[in-house]
Amino acid sequence: MSKHKRVVVIGAGAGGLAAAMDLSAAGLDVTLIERAADVGGKMRKVDVGGARVDAGPTVFTMRWIFDALFERSGAQFDAELNLTPATRLARHFWLDGSTVDLWPDIQQSADAIGEFSDARNAQGYLRFCADAQDVFRTLKDTFIDAQKPDPLTLGLRVGLHRVNALWRTRPFDTFGSRLQSYFTDPRLQQLFGRYSTYVGSSPYLTPATLMLIAHVEQDGVWLVDGGMHAVARAMLRVAERNGASVRFGTTVKSVQVERGTITGVTLDTGDVIAADTVVFNGDSSALAAGLLGDDVRPAAKLTKRSDRSLSALTWCMHAKTSGVELDYHTVFFSDGYRREFDDVFQKRKSPEEPTIYICAQDRTGRAPPTGRERLLVLVNAPPDGDQASNPAMRDNDAQHRSMVGHLARYGLELESGAPCEMTGPEGFHGLFPGTGGALYGRSNHGPFATFARPGAQSRVEGVYLAGGSTHPGAGVPMATLSGRLAAQAVLNRR
Repeated sequence: MSKHKRVVVIGAGAGGLAAAMDLSAAGLDVTLIERAADVGGKMRKVDVGGARVDAGPTVFTMRWIFDALFERSGAQFDAELNLTPATRLARHFWLDGSTVDLWPDIQQSADAIGEFSDARNAQGYLRFCADAQDVFRTLKDTFIDAQKPDPLTLGLRVGLHRVNALWRTRPFDTFGSRLQSYFTDPRLQQLFGRYSTYVGSSPYLTPATLMLIAHVEQDGVWLVDGGMHAVARAMLRVAERNGASVRFGTTVKSVQVERGTITGVTLDTGDVIAADTVVFNGDSSALAAGLLGDDVRPAAKLTKRSDRSLSALTWCMHAKTSGVELDYHTVFFSDGYRREFDDVFQKRKSPEEPTIYICAQDRTGRAPPTGRERLLVLVNAPPDGDQASNPAMRDNDAQHRSMVGHLARYGLELESGAPCEMTGPEGFHGLFPGTGGALYGRSNHGPFATFARPGAQSRVEGVYLAGGSTHPGAGVPMATLSGRLAAQAVLNRR
């Protein structure tokens, strides 16, 4: 039995909620503190002209994580939420007028790729899917769903008898170069290279190991009634049923440490909540920057600006669309994909020719909307929301006109003057302190970058880390696992 009795969880994002669920289910006294007015962290909703629009993650995968989490808390995920399997994974457009849809059925997608490109690329897709599944199986229990390893311990977990399986994860090949062995069509290299952006990185700098993300989607994508924010609400409900309490609109000013022991947290109101354990579900750089006091500054390392992951320009809209038949997930690819990432990561500017993602949240397989619909529009951007440079990034009107103009080149028209709420790197930095607007923690650039993420046990006794900036990485499922790993570390401490 853990000697911890009173736990404060800072941040009600996916990682903090998962930690609160597991710890409260284990009988610990858990207080969840969230500076925003609602639960969810990046799984937030924005009110746009009376419509509630999901403003963060939009793809729900890796359901097995949530089934296990809810079961551990004495609940059934199916009973808490209504999920529908997606009938189409995504729709994709290029400026030359070509388009292709991907489907949950691998053979159906291969057939679509064959019609879109040729038989050679269709066969390449089938090989890509098989290899992505192989990578996922090698790393699921040894890396993804396990406490943070280093390269040596990962090798030991996989096993010397399976060294070939570990080599097949291709950590020393870049994702972009590896895709050329499957696809001769540059459009398909673009399409599948985009999976690297799911963890805020460039396909030309990330290891080919990230092909496992393709298998995660092929294994199942669901649409959630109420959107992704509903997942966060369900997690909170279960935690509260098990005794966890939550305080919204409250900021932790500092973590108290006396003689090397955590004693509680001080709030911005001056109140003190006694605790012997803190789970911090925020970007680990916020601790390193001293945003929660000097006593816990050593808990994590500061992520250098050059190592930050992507930020974004997002527009939450309630607008009529015409000219192009959107799906729930639709991607409009630029002509210069490599230039796009050079603009963001090297030149530190908004891409001149951006790829644009749209989540059309009312297109759930039923009849398409006849009036205004809820849209999240996203363009990649540099994670420099804490920098005074590049004032053009802060010209919201110019950025909006540019986005609308780019979409018009594909034939998509957005209703002029429709309600819209824009957020850029500066806004994300304000929402998620210490990040500079980076939405995925540090980038996955280089073969060892993923090992640089901190694990659940911080460098300060009694402080544990969760969230997308920690192991196993970014995205709602991974952040959820990080919370479970933090709770496991708390409970395992004697």
